[in-house]
Amino acid sequence: MTTQFKRWIKYEADTDPDFARSIVESPGGERLRHCIQCGTCSGTCPLATHMDYTPRRLIQMTREGFKAEVLSSFTIWLCASCYSCTCDCPKEIKITDIMYALKRRAIQEGVYPRRSFPIPVLAREFFKMVYNRGRVSESWLVTFLLLKTNVLKFFSMTRLGLGLLRTGRFSPKIESIERREELQRLLDAVGAAK
Repeated sequence: MTTQFKRWIKYEADTDPDFARSIVESPGGERLRHCIQCGTCSGTCPLATHMDYTPRRLIQMTREGFKAEVLSSFTIWLCASCYSCTCDCPKEIKITDIMYALKRRAIQEGVYPRRSFPIPVLAREFFKMVYNRGRVSESWLVTFLLLKTNVLKFFSMTRLGLGLLRTGRFSPKIESIERREELQRLLDAVGAAK
């Protein structure tokens, strides 16, 4: 058998049943096993043509436990969270919530694409700001994102940033809420319950 066909053939030994079970047990994943593979999710997804796996195919791969392929796919990062798939699913599967669960899992396991792919970095920095401060300061979020994903772009945008700062549209202040420790305890409890 040539290597060209080997990459398309998958064996049961390549699967991780615990992965499928963990996604089913995540919030929104309860109905994952009810999927009838009708393709409605892929037909309504505005970004399906740009994905490496259509939502229908990704759902099936998740159900079968193909963890490596699912978590390393670009599909989960291209999901626009428009909820078209969720609204139109005849089995009422919360596909968008499943995409979020897959993104979280990919970030936890460090499987996401690294350089020049800002979405996982944005998610992590966003959560870190909310956890530490209780709110997000957009100017600092963009700054951290560019410094961690594309330093050259950061330097090319300094002139724009200074202009925004001068006109008051860019705040150097890091915003914060009162009683942050209460929010942190709440987020820790949610994290421990997963």
